Amino acid sequence: MQTSSNPIKGVGTDWTEYSLINDHGMTVKFLNYGGIITTITAPDRDNHFENVVIGFDNYQDYLNNENYFGALIGRVAGRIQQGHFMLNGQSCQLPKNEGENHLHGGPAGLDKVVWQVELFDTATSAGAILSHTSNDGEGGYPGTVKLKVCYRLTNDNQFMIDYEAVSDQDTVLTLTNHSYFNLSGDLKDNILNHEVKMDSSQFVELDHDLIPTGKILSVTNTVFDFRNGRKIVDGVDSTDQQNIYAKNGYDHFFIFDHQNEEQVVVTEPISGRMLTVKTDQPGMVMYTSNGLDHTLALKERQSEKYLGVCLETQSSPASLEHTGFPSIYLPADELYRQSTTFSFKTI
Repeated sequence: MQTSSNPIKGVGTDWTEYSLINDHGMTVKFLNYGGIITTITAPDRDNHFENVVIGFDNYQDYLNNENYFGALIGRVAGRIQQGHFMLNGQSCQLPKNEGENHLHGGPAGLDKVVWQVELFDTATSAGAILSHTSNDGEGGYPGTVKLKVCYRLTNDNQFMIDYEAVSDQDTVLTLTNHSYFNLSGDLKDNILNHEVKMDSSQFVELDHDLIPTGKILSVTNTVFDFRNGRKIVDGVDSTDQQNIYAKNGYDHFFIFDHQNEEQVVVTEPISGRMLTVKTDQPGMVMYTSNGLDHTLALKERQSEKYLGVCLETQSSPASLEHTGFPSIYLPADELYRQSTTFSFKTI
């Protein structure tokens, strides 16, 4: 197991890229800026290592990372309608950074923070502890929150993300990582033929602004039913209004049944790569990069629609407006602790 750091020149004076490398050669690289995961190399069925996430060719472009490539997201992942919520009878107004709504922590979210990083390695894993204190009122949110995120790569080709946070006041919080996965390797193909299997029988209905309506729908007899496996292209070709609202694809919160050991399994038939997701989070937003265009210079090629799939394990901001949704309420002095493991295998 190895860890290393490499200062990034020409961007910020305090930007550093860190590398976690296991004994098989699998590598995870990330920045202290936004905790952004820039590279994950994983083997295909012929043990050929290639990058399986989207990242910019020029690190300067992460300063304007509107697609949140690889970033840590918070304080609240997802959309908050009108940027407004009530907490303990008090009105809280957040900045609006997506039309009339607040998205992914706002214009100064955790994706734009320079985190403190402490590397570690053991006989079986290489990792890093990312720490940051978000002060009361930062991003419009109440409470001073002490955050700690652990990235860990094991010799079993598991990449684990553990989140911890404590607030000195009642607040709202749900954290996630916004990596775009593409198992074809080095962005050789789009993700339309990726097959997804998901332990979920319910998803959240959205309106035309991608704001939850308050309805939780059954996946049965829809292209949102991934319980037995389904290709992403099914949702792209779908005439379902929910897919059309999401710009012909998926950008929806799925509620996990937690009946299987693994909540998500993604496979890519040509490379033979398989990515499994195991989490204690109540659900996940699956976003199929429907909003990407061709204007961004990525490491391997120009960007395009459907080039990556995000697996954003989290709770639901819809709980601020509607009952029956996984809560994001965090009482003062109560420990927020969540974990997601991405395991890379082959078939």
